[in-house]
Amino acid sequence: MSKKISSHIKKTGNIIIISAPSGAGKSSICEAVLAECKKDISYSVSYTTRYLRKGEENGKSYYFISEDEFKQMIKENKFAEWAKVHGNYYGTSKELLNKALSVGKNIILEIDVQGGVSIKKQYPNSSYMIFIMTPDFKTLKKRLTVRKKDCKKTIFMRMLNAKRELKYLPKYDYLVINKKLDEAVHAVKTIIKSLEYKIEKGRIYFA
Repeated sequence: MSKKISSHIKKTGNIIIISAPSGAGKSSICEAVLAECKKDISYSVSYTTRYLRKGEENGKSYYFISEDEFKQMIKENKFAEWAKVHGNYYGTSKELLNKALSVGKNIILEIDVQGGVSIKKQYPNSSYMIFIMTPDFKTLKKRLTVRKKDCKKTIFMRMLNAKRELKYLPKYDYLVINKKLDEAVHAVKTIIKSLEYKIEKGRIYFA
């Protein structure tokens, strides 16, 4: 009797890249998805050289390390991607991503558009890119204003950045419009769930 088709499918994980302009709800969506799907999805904790803020935990929010330590990790090629933003370094551990993929675990990577494209190039068959956006720029500006975290100058710069980030949209696999948080969370969960049924090269083999 021949073996079932399912026995010929290699169990591998997926990197779920989530990008969005500031204020579009990226973090809230990721937190909700992780809370509801904690058994199947883990979160990629990045390394950073910036200071630890109130309410953050080392190893949960970020891995907080010195600039010298970060630069040494760059020399040792330990980052899948890294960047310097506002004077601080941020990087994604290559080891962490590879470990998740090897055990068939999905991992969410909350990252900017340039970092997302970089990860996609390195993991073309196991990474999927989701772009989060508000219904329009008017809504985005309103959300940035209402949260009262930024001054007018910063909001202006974030709006300019949002327009630049949207130019990367054609490189992404999915677009989720965050009109209502619960609907956007459901959309992201549906996309991730659908990847279980996607046929990819290298995942099916026949002896």
